[in-house]
Amino acid sequence: MSISLQSCPCQINPPLTSTSSVLAYQDCCQPYHEGVVDSHVSHADTVRVDSAERLMRSRYSAFVLVIPEYIVKTTLPAQQSLLDVQAIEAWAKETKWAGLEVVKHTPKLGKRHAQVEFKASFNSADGLQAHHELSTFVTVKDKAGNEKRWYFLDPTVSISVTQKQPCICGSGEKFKRCCGVYLP
Repeated sequence: MSISLQSCPCQINPPLTSTSSVLAYQDCCQPYHEGVVDSHVSHADTVRVDSAERLMRSRYSAFVLVIPEYIVKTTLPAQQSLLDVQAIEAWAKETKWAGLEVVKHTPKLGKRHAQVEFKASFNSADGLQAHHELSTFVTVKDKAGNEKRWYFLDPTVSISVTQKQPCICGSGEKFKRCCGVYLP
């Protein structure tokens, strides 16, 4: 994937109080996108996001740049096969994105969860609109139990799991005490 942009979409409209300059795409979200989407890159060599906010920002950029594979691969693995990639791609293409505002980042909810409240602005026939969301993220260890990765918990994906079953994130805890707290 080779996209040349001056500024990264996740930083298009930084807060007016920001004193830092906007980051270039190549210095911001591009390494995450390339590491997860390119099939020739091994999972061990991918650049890992260091926070839920960083993952949310890179996912926003993937929507703006229409990279549905990144959206899928950064959703909790137990939910990935349930996502409609064509619908994600169509929605991303149809939307005229106008900017991102992170309202609040709660980096620690319990042992492995975090939340990011954000507003993603877009233009529509009715003028400028905002998608306001409180997203939940979870860290998951790899099979060797060493490396942690952040994933988005998608509340729109219907999963049939009972409250007493092991959690879908693989934590070993019961679903109701882990991700079940944040999913309907």
